[in-house]
Order: sequence, then structure tokens, then C-alpha cells
Amino acid sequence: MPPITKKRLFGLDRSGPPPSQTLSDQPLNPWTIPNAIGYARAALIPAFLVLEYESRHGVSTAAGICFFFAAAGDYLDGITARLTGQYSRLGAALDPAIDRLLVLAGALACWSYELLPRWALVVLVARELAMLLAGQAWLRRGHALVINWPGRIAVAPTMFGIWLEVLGAHAVGEGFFFFGLALAWVAAVFYLRPGRSASTSSSA
Repeated sequence: MPPITKKRLFGLDRSGPPPSQTLSDQPLNPWTIPNAIGYARAALIPAFLVLEYESRHGVSTAAGICFFFAAAGDYLDGITARLTGQYSRLGAALDPAIDRLLVLAGALACWSYELLPRWALVVLVARELAMLLAGQAWLRRGHALVINWPGRIAVAPTMFGIWLEVLGAHAVGEGFFFFGLALAWVAAVFYLRPGRSASTSSSA
């Protein structure tokens, strides 16, 4: 593995091959510190939903705290993995799955209480479903999605926007949410172009 620099520690430098422990022929290795953080993040999602639906108008400080720690854990488990070297195949799959579940849980709450425009939430879910279907199709052809920078960046403002909505900062939250949504679709275009060309070349 490359040496740990500040940029690599905080995920800004992602050059080089993926850690060997995350490859498909490696064991899942579920008992690591980063995975423990992932399990805690996963447990916070139903807690967020329970607290959110106990609120009267969808604005809940307690639900916002759960959402914040579930979202912030995304960066904490990555930093922990890089500091300890405890990478795992399970962690590589678990982290993005929890991110998606958290965003979908937030979108569900925002839909129920109309904290965000419902058409925007439909666009968000449509993007997630499109990427899921495209990823499965490319995997069957022997290709894989390579995470790009717009896709990495889009998660933060999307989650931040939902979090602000839950706390009642509707105007600012909506602005962050739309910024994240726009970045997510830019990332989707970058995903689709190499995937489409790879599929074309493989069938030629």
C-alpha cells in the first residue's frame, strides 16, 4: 500500500490500486473496527426513522442527531480503515450500501412530511435505481463501476441538505439538496459513458 499522507488519510488522494483485502477473492473479514462503525451507522437508520415519524411536522432534533452521526460515520470508518489498515471485502460493500440506505431513509421522511419537493425526491430515487440496474448489468458483462469525483462529492451535500430539512432549515437545506442532486446526475453521466463504451467494445 502507498504511504499514508494527509491527502490519502482524508480520502483526497485515491491513486493506486484498491487494497488487496477488498478484492472479490478475499474473505469478508467482518470483525474490524471500520466495520463496527458501519454496523453502528446501520443501526442509526431505523432509529432516525422512528424518531422522525414520532415528530409532528418532520422536524426533530433527535432524528437530526441520529442522521448526522450516521452520515459522519461514512468518513470516520474510511479514516479508521486507512489508519489501521483494516480493510475488508465486507467493508467495501457495506459502506456504499449504508450511504444509499441513509439517503433513501432521509428521502422517505422528506416525502412523508413534504420537507422537499416530491418531484426532486423522485428524481433522486430514479437516479439510484438507474445506477443499481446499470451496475448489475455491467457486472454481468465483466465490468464494474469506477467511482468518480462528482459521485464522491455528491453524497455530502445531499445528506447535508436532508439533515438541514430535518432540523427545520428548509431554504438552506433545499439549496444543498439540489446541488447534491445535480452532482449525482453529472456523476451518473460519467458512469454511463464508460460503461456503455465498455459494453460496446466487449460485444464487438
